[in-house]
Amino acid sequence: MSKPVFHYFPIKALGEPSRLLLAYGGEDFEDKRVTFEDWPAYKPHTPFGQMPVLDLNGKQYAQSYAIARYLGRKYGLAGADIEEDFLIDQNVEFVNDIRLKAASVHYENDAELKKQADLSKNVYPTMLGRLDAMIKENNGHIACGKLTWGDFVFAGMYPYLKYMLQRPDLDSEYPSFKKLEETVYSLPKVKAFADSAPQCDF
Repeated sequence: MSKPVFHYFPIKALGEPSRLLLAYGGEDFEDKRVTFEDWPAYKPHTPFGQMPVLDLNGKQYAQSYAIARYLGRKYGLAGADIEEDFLIDQNVEFVNDIRLKAASVHYENDAELKKQADLSKNVYPTMLGRLDAMIKENNGHIACGKLTWGDFVFAGMYPYLKYMLQRPDLDSEYPSFKKLEETVYSLPKVKAFADSAPQCDF
């Protein structure tokens, strides 16, 4: 079997959850960080013209949550039954809803600043409050009251989420978010990977 190769940009964002999962599983993988300059040439060679991409035994697989879900199952971080799997999927999708809401204006021009202000006032507080309650109800985890691949999705994306929301204060406003991030990053193999990986803000 060949060494897995994980392809993503030199940022955390949607790629970091799978990097952390591969590290947790003790996988000897190649962490290929494709620069933004090299991306146009690399893009046609991906399944859907986007990253992340995971190479496994000569085959390419894409879609960030599909990769994370697969790795979660492989390393014993899935649900105990289909109902628990359902809950993990549900709660991960909710986290992604928040990210998508922020992305809908983050990459737009100055005309969208008013919309960002509206989301910050009328949308984000409700969604972040629900996420906070979700984590507290699940014993500090995303779902099922235990460590699952959903926790890796949140922890890996958390810096990116703060960046997209333009909310660097989330740590102090929602301590449960920071605590969950620390829970994942304190796992020995994850910590070893993170300590040696190239540093990036989000």
